[in-house]
Amino acid sequence: MDESNGRIRRWEVATLSHAVSDPYGQGPLPWLRSSEGHFYDAGYALPSQRVDSGPYGPRTADDVGCQIKGFASEGVVAPGQALDFRVTVDPPQEFTIDVYRIGHFAGDGAQLLLRSPKLNGLRQSDPLLAGRTASCHHWWLSWRLQVPADWQPGAHVAVLTTADGAFRSHVPFAVRDDRPADLLLVLPDVTWQAYNLFPEDGRSGASLYHGWDATGRLLGEQDASVAVSFDRPYAGAGLPLHAGHAYDFIRWAEGYGYDLSYATARDLHAGRVDAARYRGLVFSGHDEYWSVPMRRAVEEAREIGTSLVFLAANSMYWQVGLGPLPSGDPDRLLHCRKRQGPGRAVLWREQGQPEQLLLGIQYAGRVPRPHPLVVRNADHWLWESTGVREGRELPGLVAGEADRYFPRTPLPDALDRVLLAHSPYEDENGVRRHQQTSLYQAPSGAWVFASGTFAWAPALARPGHIDRVIRRATANLLDRICKRD
Repeated sequence: MDESNGRIRRWEVATLSHAVSDPYGQGPLPWLRSSEGHFYDAGYALPSQRVDSGPYGPRTADDVGCQIKGFASEGVVAPGQALDFRVTVDPPQEFTIDVYRIGHFAGDGAQLLLRSPKLNGLRQSDPLLAGRTASCHHWWLSWRLQVPADWQPGAHVAVLTTADGAFRSHVPFAVRDDRPADLLLVLPDVTWQAYNLFPEDGRSGASLYHGWDATGRLLGEQDASVAVSFDRPYAGAGLPLHAGHAYDFIRWAEGYGYDLSYATARDLHAGRVDAARYRGLVFSGHDEYWSVPMRRAVEEAREIGTSLVFLAANSMYWQVGLGPLPSGDPDRLLHCRKRQGPGRAVLWREQGQPEQLLLGIQYAGRVPRPHPLVVRNADHWLWESTGVREGRELPGLVAGEADRYFPRTPLPDALDRVLLAHSPYEDENGVRRHQQTSLYQAPSGAWVFASGTFAWAPALARPGHIDRVIRRATANLLDRICKRD
């Protein structure tokens, strides 16, 4: 095995370390043929050992060779605005960019919107390092996309492919507008970046979870970075580790005809979200890292009657800060010292503001293997037309991580509060614990729902994980929020 392949093997260890907490990951990529087989069932991209493209199309670029990797200067853009792509290609050659929009599209899951001309590729310089923080903000501009004025808001993926057809990578971004809509989907780009270990090469990359020592050994949280840059590609296939939760919700919700608009967590942080324009804000996936302005914006949304829907677990766990790059570009560095340094860990609950005060429940721990979600209060309207009875077990729907109600932790003011699932499971040490699903109505009339499990959004649209009960229950919830008959 050559040096590059040896490093890839170490790189795989880091990718799979995150699969322990999120068994769903990136999910299916509809622009890839099913026969290409570069993604495990859990959704984690691992490079194959094939050198040429072979009969199955391009292989996924890796962070050792960086055969083709890129990022967009902004994670979100409005129709009519420009979006800059910065791409490295090694060895240098021409490449193309295909832009897809995620959606239902008659079951296809995505639609090709635009194909670039052939672009000149160059090998960009190595990431700049400041301590363990890696940034590629100095990369040269590769392509400027003028987003057509008629593009609909949504989650998009740019697929980068070398001209020889050997390698492919991805760049996610969103298109947003300010029109009123029933629901605003907030994409968790802050949490996505916290997990990003680019370059996952056994040398220089770091996330808020991991770094590397001089021998290429993966280090844990105590040796991780305390600041990460948004100006760099995502590790591996170029997609966030947890992106599949959002894509599952989008495919299902657009297929059901819900009126969606789109924003990112950084939009929430920067004050670009006017919650009064929406009946509900939806947080569809793993959304663990929140700044003070993000939380304040969501609390204010609840107080004016805008409902909140959290479809995963472990939301709003770490308190973070967002700062500028040395160039002055705002909100491009994510800071979180976690448990490093003196003083209390920067958990919201350690700062006197437990997440339960907003969510109604809060993070309890990891779920090492899937367990059934056990229905509680089956006569509640959320379970209407699902056919479930009290104690019905929904197989495999407590997975990844779980939330529960903490009796000694304050609860939010509520007109009505109900727990809709109470599900036993065993943690990594074999200790019996339980997961819960929560719903309450705030004094403003806003509903706040928290699923308390990573398995909820995949049950809406992920092949092999779809659950008709969860689909119906989610429709009941959103119909109530959107005031549909």
